[in-house]
Amino acid sequence: MAITVLLGAQWGDEGKGRITDALASDADVVARFNGGDNAGHSITIGSKVVRLHSVPSGIFRAECLNLIGNGVVLNPRSLLKEIDDIQQKAGVSVNPGRLKISEAAHIILPGHIALDAARESAGGGIGTTQRGIGFAYMDKASRTGLRAGGMRDPERFGDAVQAHVNQVNAILARDYQRQPLDADAVAAEYAAAAQQLKGFLANTSVIALNALAQGKRILAEGAQGVLLDIDHGTYPFVTSSNATIGGVMTGLGVPPQGIDRVVGVAKAFSTRVGGGPMVTELQGEMALRLRGTGQNPWDEYGSTTGRPRRVGWLDIVALRHAVQMNGMSELALTKLDVLSGIEVLRIAVAYAYRGERLDYFPQDSEVVAACEPVYEDVAGWSENITDIRQFNELPSNTRAYISRIEELTGTRVSIASVGPERDQMIVR
Repeated sequence: MAITVLLGAQWGDEGKGRITDALASDADVVARFNGGDNAGHSITIGSKVVRLHSVPSGIFRAECLNLIGNGVVLNPRSLLKEIDDIQQKAGVSVNPGRLKISEAAHIILPGHIALDAARESAGGGIGTTQRGIGFAYMDKASRTGLRAGGMRDPERFGDAVQAHVNQVNAILARDYQRQPLDADAVAAEYAAAAQQLKGFLANTSVIALNALAQGKRILAEGAQGVLLDIDHGTYPFVTSSNATIGGVMTGLGVPPQGIDRVVGVAKAFSTRVGGGPMVTELQGEMALRLRGTGQNPWDEYGSTTGRPRRVGWLDIVALRHAVQMNGMSELALTKLDVLSGIEVLRIAVAYAYRGERLDYFPQDSEVVAACEPVYEDVAGWSENITDIRQFNELPSNTRAYISRIEELTGTRVSIASVGPERDQMIVR
């Protein structure tokens, strides 16, 4: 058995898509196991940037089978748009022979999106992407959700969608004084979507287990980051699924002994979108310097929402927590090139909380919010590193920065990204 797991080691947006794209060259199957289309991977192919939200990043590798597992919540409307975008921009065929959707994956419906937006507008939200993710998982947990397998019968699926919208309309009017959705129009649209997608449906757990039995390699691609995990993240400022290692087993239906490699993806600094504590967050000129202007697709603006990301120095306390909790055997470090030209770099090696030094990541978000970073300063570098492809050709201070991260996390950095293009990567 051989499963490589790729996890975001921070708060998401770490650049997992292009690392997955690179690792997919050795994989027979690439599978998404959690989250919804609030996730966003930007992959640069030539002059074009393709954004993936639900489709696994292995779609760009002709030899890969791609699975959307049962742990994912799926929006048929956005999935069809995504498939069209991939085919138009990348010239890649997305068909049932290359993409399979779990029959047990739950469906995101317009009612979920409307409730999400209403709650956020009413001041009861946490800064979500307003894509209905949490409300879809709520229906899943309450055993009232619609599953993808229902799309095998589009007419019946449309009836179930209509009933859902009617229930949501009552809540929108009663609790939020919002206008109702057009239940007939929504039902017709989703019945048509079901007709287009029903050929993609499969028992993806059986496919994955058969692949393992045949000695094939599976790459399990996580969405968001482990610090947004519903159980282990900065609750309540988290996502609604398990973005940690446990989500692989429950979200794909595979055994834990099948996992032989866990790769964590982390930026060379820290970013976060939405609310919640971020100990190393920066303001002012350095924040603008790390974030970029937004003129380039790889600047620090959300792939899904376009929101400017919060930025800060690298938080080793949080990163070490992610490494240890998930048994990460190696790290992929992205956006090293962004740090070029900064004279002094800072690393948070511990937290200070009410006069006490903390070397671990607290479970209580209020405690995290009250922490101050304990910094260690390291020398930066001035050289442009975007054309470097060998580790020993990096400036000495760049190598020292990477070595210090390895020392502090206890994990080897096996991949270093030095630019947004697919080939701007150093593999050790």
